[in-house]
Amino acid sequence: MDMQTSRPEEPSIGDVFGRLADDAKAYVRAEADLYKAIALHRLGAARNGAIALVAALFLMNAALVTLVVCFALVLAPAVGPILAGIIVFAAVAIISLLLVLYGASRLKLLGGSEEERKVLAGEKKP
Repeated sequence: MDMQTSRPEEPSIGDVFGRLADDAKAYVRAEADLYKAIALHRLGAARNGAIALVAALFLMNAALVTLVVCFALVLAPAVGPILAGIIVFAAVAIISLLLVLYGASRLKLLGGSEEERKVLAGEKKP
């Protein structure tokens, strides 16, 4: 009896690494599918909340328009309808400009602050 024929063949190193690569690909695909399923589940659960928030935004916008019109109507007997409209427009425009400037300055922080850039560049704090 030949000893080599009774012993099972051992896989080559190439076969082992090939199976390892296939297993790793399958694992990565399974992890990606899991995270995708979790994200889709969360998105589906949050959808109704997002719809409610958008509806609330539109209702608040309508309420603010009503308030601005009321301010103009209150001012109209004192200064006339045209001047009342101009005064209310100017006040709302100034508030809007301030909000835009504030919002734009905060959005610049998405790129990082000057201090953060120095730290990331390896510079020490002054």
